[in-house]
Amino acid sequence: MKYQRMAPGIFLDRPNRFIAHVQIDGKEETVHVKNTGRCRELLLPGAQVMLQLSDNPNRKTAWDLISVKKEGLGWVNMDSQAPNRVVREFLEKQPGITYIRPEYRYGDSRVDFYFER
Repeated sequence: MKYQRMAPGIFLDRPNRFIAHVQIDGKEETVHVKNTGRCRELLLPGAQVMLQLSDNPNRKTAWDLISVKKEGLGWVNMDSQAPNRVVREFLEKQPGITYIRPEYRYGDSRVDFYFER
């Protein structure tokens, strides 16, 4: 999985769980946060972030916050949808898999992926 249309920024603040204020090329922008968790240990004022420009001109925000650089740890992906996309791409490349279904219900539970060979 590769992200396209990426740009660096500096995290400023997060007024709610869906948006953040980020400085991009010296200009403050409101961006969408793809992870609604608190992430207080990651999203600290002044932190380096990577953003993805959306290809949807009708969105309220032009950018998505994809990752943040954590001192002593490196880059941390903040995109909560990324793990399932990575697993799906992996499964699709495996020989012999004929059927893949995400978010599969199994009894009273749900599994991330069901697949058949």
